Amino acid sequence: MKIIKINNLEEAVAIFQKIGVDPYGIEAMAPKALNVNILLKDKSCKVANIIKQEMLSIGGDAAVARGSVACSIDSTDVLIMGTLKQISALIKKIEKQPFGLNLIADDISAILKNTGHIQYILKTSKREIILGNKTIVMGILNVTPDSFSDGGFFLDTKTAVDRALQMIDEGADIIDIGGESSRPGAKSVDPKTELTRVIPIIEKLVKKTKTPISIDTTKAKVARLALAAGAEIVNDISALNCDKKMAGIARDAGAAIILMHMRGNPKSMQKNNLVYDDLMGEITSFLKTSSEKAIGAGIDKNCLAIDPGIGFGKTAEDNYKIIKNLAELKGLGFPIMIGPSRKSFIGKVIGGEPHERIEGTAAAVTAAIINGAQIVRVHDVAAMKKVCAVTDAIVSA
Repeated sequence: MKIIKINNLEEAVAIFQKIGVDPYGIEAMAPKALNVNILLKDKSCKVANIIKQEMLSIGGDAAVARGSVACSIDSTDVLIMGTLKQISALIKKIEKQPFGLNLIADDISAILKNTGHIQYILKTSKREIILGNKTIVMGILNVTPDSFSDGGFFLDTKTAVDRALQMIDEGADIIDIGGESSRPGAKSVDPKTELTRVIPIIEKLVKKTKTPISIDTTKAKVARLALAAGAEIVNDISALNCDKKMAGIARDAGAAIILMHMRGNPKSMQKNNLVYDDLMGEITSFLKTSSEKAIGAGIDKNCLAIDPGIGFGKTAEDNYKIIKNLAELKGLGFPIMIGPSRKSFIGKVIGGEPHERIEGTAAAVTAAIINGAQIVRVHDVAAMKKVCAVTDAIVSA
């Protein structure tokens, strides 16, 4: 006798097949093997009570605030609890009901569909990158004097190009080039300075490799010229919120764009209020709004990836919570990138300077992949490539 952990429908089907269940029975029972919890925020008591009664009628349940039944409060959060089959039945029960329940049904349906994704396509101006079969390793190339880990190491163009080629030899799937530090407390630099740092490297690198190049910038002008020089991905830590022209630049170039969550800006992000009422809820809502903004500007959905922003306006504990609960972001339906490499939250636990945090980075990368990350942004490509290979083997076992 043993407890069986079932992570998705494919695993449920495999277990039923091994038992020898009739194909009709497999189809009927597989959705019963998966338990789903969905939290709805701030719903009217009328809506909450309907959802609770409908869930109870199909053998599930919904948790609501004490005063919601008597409507002695204005609103309540609702935690829907049931099997995948019961949640699917709820959708059918409320999809034609009033009071906005039809919209709730649509949202729940989208979450179920998105969390079931195993593979993604990330479209760039030059190719389609398949995500899901193996973790994509993005190698960090900071050509700045003040980045927290490698500032000043690669200011010379030849040195920077050589480092990029070294990371590619080590297994980097993407090279991310940044000409402005985003470490806590960093001051912004003007576009001219940023362009002087990154464009010569991109121009030389595209002649030596076919590996995708990403430009790490929040400035539309820098993105436009970097894409013209040969980059094909924009890594925007402001998620289109810093420069209103960024969305149009990415759309017109057909570039992929990575949207990251951040409170404030690098100069102030760790000095502002770091208290979150609902950490993952705020990150999810922010990235949902940013992705809708991108799609509304004409960017293809398959050109988008999201990043929860490890270290950007979060405490060390917040960063660990993000990695632990990363799977919650799968509900948005986009591939997830994460960048824990050498960061201070790791140092809070194991100490050491940034370059001494490789083992801690490996642990963070492993957990992130298990919890849903498809892309990891790292300094130590050779070591993390091996970490990813073993973790991918665990995930796909």
